[in-house]
Amino acid sequence: MKRSAVILIIAGVVIAFLLGVFVSKGFFERKDIQVKTSGESEKLNGEIPSVEDSGEKREQNEVIKEKCEGTKTKFDYAPVNLEETKVFLPLGLMVDSHVTPIDHHYFQNFDNEEFDIGVYSPGKGKIIGIQHMPGAEEGKDYRIIIQHTCTISSIYIYVSDLPEKIKKYASEGIKTEEGDVSVEAGELIGYYKNNLDYNLVDSEVILPGFVVPYHYRGEEWKIHVPNTYEYFNEAIKNKLIEKSIRAVEPLSGKIDYDIDGKLVGNWFLEGTDGYAGDSTSMEKYWLGHLSIVYDAYDPERIVLSIGNYNGENSKQFAVKGNTPNPANVSMENGLVKYELVRYDYVKFDGSSWDRISSVKGLKTMGGENVEGIVLVQMLDKRKIKFEAFPGKTAEQVSGFTENVKVYER
Repeated sequence: MKRSAVILIIAGVVIAFLLGVFVSKGFFERKDIQVKTSGESEKLNGEIPSVEDSGEKREQNEVIKEKCEGTKTKFDYAPVNLEETKVFLPLGLMVDSHVTPIDHHYFQNFDNEEFDIGVYSPGKGKIIGIQHMPGAEEGKDYRIIIQHTCTISSIYIYVSDLPEKIKKYASEGIKTEEGDVSVEAGELIGYYKNNLDYNLVDSEVILPGFVVPYHYRGEEWKIHVPNTYEYFNEAIKNKLIEKSIRAVEPLSGKIDYDIDGKLVGNWFLEGTDGYAGDSTSMEKYWLGHLSIVYDAYDPERIVLSIGNYNGENSKQFAVKGNTPNPANVSMENGLVKYELVRYDYVKFDGSSWDRISSVKGLKTMGGENVEGIVLVQMLDKRKIKFEAFPGKTAEQVSGFTENVKVYER
């Protein structure tokens, strides 16, 4: 063998050894981005659950991945007793601290008086998270995450009266991140009384209407919320649709409205680091949120959902004349003025909806009295100036003041 060939072989061995050392020491790991798990990132009623060491969390996630099975699935059981449930609300509602379109459904029966409506796992899986809601009565109101496959999970909030098998893990602050609590398809995991939050997460689904997915790392599951109906067999799907209030496509609802370069979608107060970012100093992070989107039941209706409006968590308004459509507003439009009005839901016969009974074909009716004015102007495709003027009319507002705010995405 020639001397030059020997030198090359020796050099290759040395380089391989050094690369192995560098990899084992983590020199090639990404340090600039850390993706949080749902157990870390959920913020409930303004309180932030404790966050374990990120290295430990990554190890736990690897354990869960090793134990999970498969990807796609079709569920043969509903998440609740549908016979005792009156209505099924869609994704995309906005109210109170939910300034941006809500990423979960609601199963409801406000005529019920006891915690006796069954809550079930729609498919086989492992419970990977149990969390007691802040301020909740002992034994009531738990957040539970069930991992069904390597990519699909169910998230419930307000599950009560857990069976003993699960209850023993539900002491304050206990989480079962190791994924060692197995449940079967259709197995009872608790009960609800009047309201249960529920949504699916499919990590293989990435919603296209969030133009900067990284802004949602504080609730990283949000960009992976799919069309719920596609995950249940036809019989369950039809029963869910029967209970659903929304009657327009997509029937499951919609939460992602962003169009790059257009006004429509979610916006975050400059400096607050997205939805609930690492650097935000706001405990009530939603006060920095703004959504200019559409109603969850009547998507033809423009809705402005404004965090920290006049000292409240948020307020939702329709727009007088229902124009201009934010999907058509860009930098070229310059200063845009919206007149804010209240709106209500009416049934097909023109009567007002009580917001708890089952109904189809809801439409919105905007009021005539102007409750305030909003001025907004796109500065570039991902930054806007915004100012609300509660109690003012269009004639009283001509331009921005020193109270103007900048939002971004």
